[in-house]
Amino acid sequence: MAAWVLPDHIADVLPSEARHIEELRRLCLDTARGFGYELVMPPLIEHVASLLSGNKTDLDLQTFKMVDQLSGRTLGLRIDTTPQVARIDAHLLNRLGVTRLCYCGPVLHTRPLGPYATREPLQLGAEIYGHAGLEADLEILQLALHSLRASQLATFHVDLSDARILPALLAGQSLSSDQTEAIAQALTHKDISAMRTLSAQLPAALGQALQALVQMYGDLSVLNAARSQFAAWPEVLNALDQLAWLASHIDHPVSIDLADLRGYTYYSGPRFSVFVPESSDALVRGGRYDEVGAIFGRKRPAVGFSMDIKALVRLLPYPKPQAAIRAPWRDDADLNAAIAQLRSQGHTVVCMLPGHDSEVDEFECDRELVETHGHWSVQALGSH
Repeated sequence: MAAWVLPDHIADVLPSEARHIEELRRLCLDTARGFGYELVMPPLIEHVASLLSGNKTDLDLQTFKMVDQLSGRTLGLRIDTTPQVARIDAHLLNRLGVTRLCYCGPVLHTRPLGPYATREPLQLGAEIYGHAGLEADLEILQLALHSLRASQLATFHVDLSDARILPALLAGQSLSSDQTEAIAQALTHKDISAMRTLSAQLPAALGQALQALVQMYGDLSVLNAARSQFAAWPEVLNALDQLAWLASHIDHPVSIDLADLRGYTYYSGPRFSVFVPESSDALVRGGRYDEVGAIFGRKRPAVGFSMDIKALVRLLPYPKPQAAIRAPWRDDADLNAAIAQLRSQGHTVVCMLPGHDSEVDEFECDRELVETHGHWSVQALGSH
């Protein structure tokens, strides 16, 4: 195999796309800063035990591991930055009040999450620690939507769900882990036939509720139908009321999908997904995960979201080349001073090295630096 061939689902990012990614990264982080979020930069690698919070089995299978030559301990390359941010909140900052943190950096997966997915997403996210009220859930969702609008993403829709619904329905039931997983899979895939089969082994009221839950997706009227169907479960009614409150405070159309259980063992309350027409997978996922800090000995309220900037870039129009000024190369103090001044003013100046044209896709030279009567000035390209 040629030395320049990269591993499957790993790719270089070339100039124009790299600029677009960097601009979006900066735009989203600046948007988070405008909401009062502080930037953190966790390491790409750390002890594997601290990376495997939440659903440890799934995380373990997706984590690249190696042995630390200094300590002999097993290290892991992060697949998700959220556990690291929880560790920072719990042990490095250790604040008593509300803490708002944001981040953006690469994560690595042993396997791609989809047929065309990269194994090296550029994960951007934001988290609020220390507030259990819905105000924090709403702020996180608003920040996610504000970031997408700032990126000029044209069309997207928001799905709301709640991770507490299935555990509330199953509370007090003596089910094996296999039965619970089968129920969760039937809900996730909206497989009403499989749910009927599973329900035959359950109490009648619960079986009817689960069969109804499979079909609980659509517009906001789903919430009213769910209140009627799940009237015997107060915790479910509370979750539905919270989803209704969130929906009423979002300045964007929303849909409800109570059967969406992806990450239900990780999330602990309201959760949301943002979808675009071009993909069946969510562009943004977020919600409440109050258990995230437990492994670090400091469990406190937490809510956040994350998305892959590389995935977002693929949904946006290809960026136009940046305007630039072409300048000759000459060992001339006046010329060098003129170039330096233009660059200090924020202009891009591309010097033509002797004997070569400059081959670039990223910049479009529409002006040039021209000497007239011993004075260097910028003119439209080809105007002199």
